[in-house]
Amino acid sequence: MLSEAWRLLRPSSQEYDRDVGDPELVALPVGFERFHRRDFINYQLNRAHALGFADRDELLGAATPIRGMEDCAAVFEGLSNRAAAEDRHRQAAGYARIAEFFTPPRSVEKADRYRRYLQLFDTAFAGASLTRHNIPYGGASLPAYALPASGPRNGGTVLLHGGFDSLIEEFFPICQRIAAAGFQVIAFEGPGQGGARTLNGLTFDHDWEKPVGVILDHFRLGQAALVGISMGGYWALRAAGREPRIQRVVAWPPVYDWLYRVPPVVRGPIRAMVRHRGFMRWSVRTRARLFPTLRAVVDQVLYMLDSDDPAEVAEWFLGMNKEHLGSGRVSQDVLLMCGEHDAFQPPALARAQAKALVAARSVTTRTFTRAEHADQHCQMGNLELACGVLTTWLQAVDTSSTETPPA
Repeated sequence: MLSEAWRLLRPSSQEYDRDVGDPELVALPVGFERFHRRDFINYQLNRAHALGFADRDELLGAATPIRGMEDCAAVFEGLSNRAAAEDRHRQAAGYARIAEFFTPPRSVEKADRYRRYLQLFDTAFAGASLTRHNIPYGGASLPAYALPASGPRNGGTVLLHGGFDSLIEEFFPICQRIAAAGFQVIAFEGPGQGGARTLNGLTFDHDWEKPVGVILDHFRLGQAALVGISMGGYWALRAAGREPRIQRVVAWPPVYDWLYRVPPVVRGPIRAMVRHRGFMRWSVRTRARLFPTLRAVVDQVLYMLDSDDPAEVAEWFLGMNKEHLGSGRVSQDVLLMCGEHDAFQPPALARAQAKALVAARSVTTRTFTRAEHADQHCQMGNLELACGVLTTWLQAVDTSSTETPPA
């Protein structure tokens, strides 16, 4: 059985490093650092560091004068320019991404900083076998890139996408490791994400089977695995339950239903409260003024929806629920990856999701720990280990494939 094979094949990060053996792979750092006193800023800096796009000492120095999120864009834009002038293009791209992340979504600078980030990324990885695609969708296009298998080819294809505020370029080190394990990788952004929103104006849709189906059609894929990162774990499972060409699915980590973060007794009252739109507008506006992190979340949701109505923020989150997800429709092999101290998508959501996958061919849940330096959201702190777990699981399931390789 797959679960038995999984117990035998669970790797350590050291085993994974030896197995990959790809000289083009830059080793990723281990450890979740304390770069800044504010948790949200600290996580974003760790994100760049864990993915190998930022130097630890430079992050520590840059974070020192930062008092709040409003300071970050200018600081890291300057650091990016300095790194670019020194021909450190990987770091230049990483710092440009941080600057872009902290740029208000609807500001004039947002699109300019996004384009600058893409330019620096393409310069940093000019030697990679990466092919960019723009896939027609909804009168515009979805950005994607294809990366061929660099290790022994097993014939499988892995589709990968991000979540709430990610860009597919920042996940390139993850894609490299999947490719090194013998899979061809297609990373894409759906409506409301990354360039699909910033450059092409496509707004968000929770029904993720729509973009997944278009990606499969465009690349003429008869079957593929699907990996959803961060909130993308929810959308990946939603798509898998409605798209039979998805043979394996990974939620890294799952959401299941946002109300499962709170006790059952308050779920009904929360749903009732959200229906009072006037109250919700006042509540969201007031709380966003008081809490900078919440304000950033509200601004991002409204940007993804192209809306000015704060009541839609609560509706958007509650739109990710167990009924909409339809876990009983998921019949594939499923891997759920989560961190024991994930502040965004805690293990309680993974446990609820695992129980709901009653029709899945197999369900494997991997909870990463502090001792592994991988207990944070999306395992920022030990991505070598997480990627090893992911690729070992992908290789353990049936990888026979009949799809046509990407053009």
